[in-house]
Amino acid sequence: MRWSQTFIPTLKETPADAEIVSHKLLLRAGLVRKLTGGLYTFLPLGVRVLRKVEQIIREEMNGAGAVEVLMPALQPPDIWQQSGRYETARDVLFKVKDSAGREWVLSPTAEEVITSLAAGEINSYRQLPKNFYQVSVKFRDEIRPRFGLMRAKEFIMKDAYSFDVSDEAAMASYRKMYDAYTRIFARCGLKAFPVEADTGVIGGNFSHEFMVPAETGENEVAFCEACGYAANLEKATSGLPKTAARGIGGAVEKFATPGVVTIDALSRSPYGVPANRQIKTLVYIADSKPVIILIRGDDQLNETKFMAKTGAIAARPATPEEIVPLLGAKPGSLGAVVNVPAGVNVYADERLQGANDMTTGANEDGFHLKNVSLERDVKVTAWFDLRTVTAGEPCAKCGQPLKIRRAIEVGHVFKLGTKYSEKLHALYLDESGRQQPCVMGCYGIGVTRTVQAVIEQSNDKDGIVWPVAVAPFAVCITPLGVAPGSATMQLAEKIYAELGAQGVEVILDDRDERPGVKFKDADLIGFPLRVAIGEKSLAKGEVELKPRGGALMPVPAEDAVSRVLAWITANRQP
Repeated sequence: MRWSQTFIPTLKETPADAEIVSHKLLLRAGLVRKLTGGLYTFLPLGVRVLRKVEQIIREEMNGAGAVEVLMPALQPPDIWQQSGRYETARDVLFKVKDSAGREWVLSPTAEEVITSLAAGEINSYRQLPKNFYQVSVKFRDEIRPRFGLMRAKEFIMKDAYSFDVSDEAAMASYRKMYDAYTRIFARCGLKAFPVEADTGVIGGNFSHEFMVPAETGENEVAFCEACGYAANLEKATSGLPKTAARGIGGAVEKFATPGVVTIDALSRSPYGVPANRQIKTLVYIADSKPVIILIRGDDQLNETKFMAKTGAIAARPATPEEIVPLLGAKPGSLGAVVNVPAGVNVYADERLQGANDMTTGANEDGFHLKNVSLERDVKVTAWFDLRTVTAGEPCAKCGQPLKIRRAIEVGHVFKLGTKYSEKLHALYLDESGRQQPCVMGCYGIGVTRTVQAVIEQSNDKDGIVWPVAVAPFAVCITPLGVAPGSATMQLAEKIYAELGAQGVEVILDDRDERPGVKFKDADLIGFPLRVAIGEKSLAKGEVELKPRGGALMPVPAEDAVSRVLAWITANRQP
């Protein structure tokens, strides 16, 4: 490809709305252009990178035994109602109406469609296992699209769905996809690592996210360097002990705490109740019903854990206007010892199990209760791990300190079980002739997000540093003089033709621009290897090879092609 024949609108200045480095470089390097919030047009170089990532994905998916299909992006709402996700996923669903006034859903994912397909086509254990995948456009109604391709309204995703005869067979399919994902991200040049994860609105009972470490990532991950444990903060647990038990003490005693409405205020003089001896009482509205949540005063509630453990579809903190009629007091004086209405569930964090000599609100403004025993004085509906892990806590597996870092999610694998197959009737006859639901798994990779994650992880002060496997072009030939028939241009054309004949993806910068402009653009875009041909070096019988981010390498002109080929071979991802 000749530079003059394509379209590469590089920018010197960063657009004002670009927040993170990868978003800035996507725009400055001329890979994408923004149409409006959450919607981007891929330009020629961006398309080349995108197709390379897609090709790597296809090769690994095919190699793992998956077969490619292509499903409609426009989907009837009845299958979403049948699965139950018409309500649970309503916040992200785009809904449109046709000319007859009928409603349709724009696909954010395809569990319902693929399960409907399986229900109509699979009827015997002899047809299983099967794993179907697609690479297609998806739509999600992001309220606040941001960070370029990281959180967009329209994006490209690879989604795959496995169907098996048993849980054991489903785990084998899961492992194949897990291993394929490991290879995919390695081939893309990404340092991605798997972490235990919450299953969210997709559901299921087992999942891992593949994360790329990045300070600008939207996810937080807890990990242990000693044993390798890693989990999304929404799923992570630690080895912290439960609250130390003390003598059960006397009866519950009410005491005045005028103006005290925070954990910190109660811990100060004259009360002096340490945060770890306080019970923090939260009121939430979960699926339209009020619930009480108890955690230790020095802990923070993890809402995702709460929803996952209780099965809540939607949850939010209750307002003071909802709390006062329920418990008789404002936030800051709440508890679960007295005046808890019948039928209101009380969920407590496991760290409080067995705790006594605790202090909590009295459900009366300006008063608290002391000598509280969880076992004796509080009717707990269920105990769950509801707290958020913090850095430095002991790993639950080996006891070493946990660390927390930010990361970008690029892939997610789920073991779904029979959630969708039962609701959408994806059934098969087993060897005994009995009807059984298929055991499913689903596996997603954000293709457009992966492109940006590579940039976020591989860049420097001058621009992008593409891995060879996904670079728009592996080599940029840069003649410093482009006059037709000049020695520099003749040699550039010769090297360009010979590399092309060897299957190397190469771009020839035939623009009549100053050398500095050409070099800056090549570095900004991030071509892995630049071949500069100037009159001075040519007078010495040399050309200059410059790996992106590496040292200049003068080589004999007659060896240029062989040296380029050797460099590419040595720098390809496995």
